[in-house]
Amino acid sequence: MTDSLKLGQKSGQTVGRKPPRFIAVEGPIGVGKTSLAKRLAETFNYEILLEKPEENPFLERFYHNPQQNALATQLFFLFQRARQIQDLRQDDLFEPVRVADFLIDKDQLFARQNLDQDEYALYQQVYEHLTIDAPIPDLVVYLQAPASVLLHRIQKRGIDAEQNIQRDYLENLNAAYTSFFHYYDRSPLLIVNSAEIDLVDNEADYQQLVAQILAGPNGTHYFNPTPSLL
Repeated sequence: MTDSLKLGQKSGQTVGRKPPRFIAVEGPIGVGKTSLAKRLAETFNYEILLEKPEENPFLERFYHNPQQNALATQLFFLFQRARQIQDLRQDDLFEPVRVADFLIDKDQLFARQNLDQDEYALYQQVYEHLTIDAPIPDLVVYLQAPASVLLHRIQKRGIDAEQNIQRDYLENLNAAYTSFFHYYDRSPLLIVNSAEIDLVDNEADYQQLVAQILAGPNGTHYFNPTPSLL
């Protein structure tokens, strides 16, 4: 019996509810979106679709020198997204259920954040040439946390390529995410304050979020969970 079914039996609000068929987990680097996506996929017995930043040969150089390496980094991710979308379209023939640790739409968020005016114009030309039209998630879970929390989590997980990330970059990234999701309306959106909870190692914290997902939110909802001591 999956965790979601157990929870559904305990809560009248979620009895008989099925999770959305396509869930995208989003948020800035260090917020825990990949770990949460993996756990949700296991809970719901869903296919997992992950970003693959380790495949980008320019990313570590970008963290060392953002201005010099931003365009190459961004274009690599753009071509990677285009391949992922092609794979998604082929998979859609079989009506899969899946959890992704990214929202393809947000690629332009990073482009606007990292590129200068001329570079962004070039990026847009490539983007339009690829005619990207991504499948729309049935639910987006947007994890928020302040830059100080993100920086602590990045340092704690100890990935070498990320250790040059600066707090001001994370603050600007948080602002870009906030602006992006303020206007996002393509699918239901669950905004989660994840600063003081542990969605990976604390079962009670995690089950609070699962209950919100199974409740089937429409529109934009804010979830500010109470940290559990369990």
